[in-house]
Amino acid sequence: MVDDRLQNLPISTVKALIGEQFPEWRNLTLKPVRLSGWDNHTFHLGEDMLVRLPSASRYEPQVEKEHEWLPKLSKHLSYKIPEPVALGKPNSYYPWHWSVYKWIGGKSLNFLEQEDVQVLAADVAHRLIELHQVPFESGPTPGAHNFYRGAGLSVYNSETRAALKKLTGIIDVKLAGSLWDQALQSKWGEKPLWVHGDYSAGNILAENGRIIAVIDFGCMGIGDPACDLVIAWTAFTGDARRKFKESFSFDLDTWVRAKGWALWKALITLVSIEEASSQRFIKLEGLVEDILAD
Repeated sequence: MVDDRLQNLPISTVKALIGEQFPEWRNLTLKPVRLSGWDNHTFHLGEDMLVRLPSASRYEPQVEKEHEWLPKLSKHLSYKIPEPVALGKPNSYYPWHWSVYKWIGGKSLNFLEQEDVQVLAADVAHRLIELHQVPFESGPTPGAHNFYRGAGLSVYNSETRAALKKLTGIIDVKLAGSLWDQALQSKWGEKPLWVHGDYSAGNILAENGRIIAVIDFGCMGIGDPACDLVIAWTAFTGDARRKFKESFSFDLDTWVRAKGWALWKALITLVSIEEASSQRFIKLEGLVEDILAD
């Protein structure tokens, strides 16, 4: 796959796009958000809007998908999700479709100080259950548009095997390989459910200790919900993790697949870090050990 990612997107380019395509907003304040993420370049527009522009062609299919499906999903959910306001078009100096959304306030779970983590874990679980209960109708099935979230793990088998080879001597490769084999053999046999595709702490917003919004639905689709359960390991430990898991009625195989998704992501991130002494490497190594021990 050709990497056509735009590492940086000058604010002058975004100003020009808005001025040309949405001149009514040309005089509004525009500034980058504090944490923009990887898939999109994101900017505040005025007091109550957000501009998101894909950083590479592989993320562009998510734009029109969100414009189609987010308004439909929002009718079934008690919490806020992104609300599309306008669809931008490519031009001579920016090559992909882009979006304007209403701004959603709140604090990311990554920065939330919560005394009762078990209550928070249950809240995170219940918001996901709400999404699962939305009628799937003719929702988008897993594919390249959402990096196969909701599908089986076999699409990532080669990548995972390669990562295991590179991590020999660093993690318990034999145990990790055994878990991966179990995850590959397990299949979702029920009706497809809506999946967020990137249900992580950074995409969940809280206010006054309660979840008020879930954002970044670019990887949404319908299929196996196991991919959304990874947050059990990435955000929670101990009793809070147990509280999260007990909120669902999934069978053991679904949790094995969820661990497979968590393991895949942790492994490929580990091998991408060159400095083995870095704090991020140590943290991820600990996450792998936690996944294997749980």
